[in-house]
Amino acid sequence: MKFLRRGESSNTDDTTTTNGAAVDQTVTLGKGRPTPKRRDAEGRRRGPVAPAPMTSKEARARRKATRGSKEDRKVAAAQRKADNADRRARMLAGEEQFLLPRDRGPVKGYVRDVVDARRNLLGLFMPLALVLILTMFLSPVLQAYVTMAMLVMMVFMVAEGFLLGRIVNRRVRERFPDATESPMSLGWYSFVRASQLRRMRAPKPRVQAGDSV
Repeated sequence: MKFLRRGESSNTDDTTTTNGAAVDQTVTLGKGRPTPKRRDAEGRRRGPVAPAPMTSKEARARRKATRGSKEDRKVAAAQRKADNADRRARMLAGEEQFLLPRDRGPVKGYVRDVVDARRNLLGLFMPLALVLILTMFLSPVLQAYVTMAMLVMMVFMVAEGFLLGRIVNRRVRERFPDATESPMSLGWYSFVRASQLRRMRAPKPRVQAGDSV
């Protein structure tokens, strides 16, 4: 056994301490910081979440604070109204990007022109329905006669709608031989448009009644 005097140190202890420091230094140089969480590494930091309102009064106050001033809401509402009016005007004018999906495409535009260039009996459906409703309140005696006339007119309208569908499909196949729309779809599309009053059709007619298409 070796006794050391005060002030003396063992080489073994120095070596162990030195090696330990080297190991610690190696580990520190290799890592340097704790492993970040996946959420922080991807940059998705979450801010503090406001507590839920405890009362309805607090909820109303919070909604009022987030929706802006009254003037700002008026300006935003006026802007939305102007945008909607502009989109509707462009849709009625027949601009392709503003049309509904059912009205888009050159085939549907051609079908509308064919229907609008004809004078259709189907256009009387809505006025006759209005007359029938009025007679139900004004004169119950005439109601039976008007109802009978309405049924006769509906028979003629169905026959005209069937004929119009055949005409539209034949002309579409001649003008667009590669058209993919089904005959049933085109026939129904022409029937619905022809049954509307001319001034209420959307998009607006591009041709006059009697024009050649």
